Amino acid sequence: MKFGVVTFPGSNCDQDMVYAWETILGQKVETLWHKDHDLKGCDFILLPGGFSFGDYLRSGAIAKFSPIMTEVIKHAENGGFVMGVCNGFQILCESGLLPGALLLNNSQKFICKNVFITPDNNESAPVAELSTKKGYKIPVAHQEGRYFADKETLYNLNENNQVMFRYSDENGEVTDAVNPNGSAENIAGVCNKAGNVFGMMPHPERAVDGDLSNTDGKLIFESILKSLVPA
Repeated sequence: MKFGVVTFPGSNCDQDMVYAWETILGQKVETLWHKDHDLKGCDFILLPGGFSFGDYLRSGAIAKFSPIMTEVIKHAENGGFVMGVCNGFQILCESGLLPGALLLNNSQKFICKNVFITPDNNESAPVAELSTKKGYKIPVAHQEGRYFADKETLYNLNENNQVMFRYSDENGEVTDAVNPNGSAENIAGVCNKAGNVFGMMPHPERAVDGDLSNTDGKLIFESILKSLVPA
């Protein structure tokens, strides 16, 4: 499986994503530019964090018009795998590949800190190999990370096991007190109904290297590999 990391003007986590998948996990990685019209044979597309196009208008609202996104949308609609982190998650929601929207944090401030998230189930690749009984420490860095969806969408997300992660404490307890941004139902990440498009606000690529004293993000990426890549 070959992974493709897309860079938009304003992306700032693209090289972190390349490092995580190529250096730490030993996978073949291709870098993709937002003006490309070709996914270069990549099987799994990664949309990294950052501030694409300066986050003018809504976050991700301009990036969805980049030529590469036409190919990413086709790829996803044909069953190909796509994952967006932070700004990448915002782009996927703006593109209609994931339900809901990311709004301004309820504090109206930029948040940059470690939080804990817990898998809601084991139904999709990023959570398939994780424990639903604990919290995983993953950094967040966003100002528009408050997940919002209407009641019907939230109902369907829960019914279809599309909620991947919820903000929790280190023991996996989900409460209002540990919700960093006011996200609906503490939602930190979701997938589409088909289970091939994934989005999350916390940054697992920033928690893969032992030199940073946190490798919980590596467990999320390893879950993807174990689920999707034949041994």
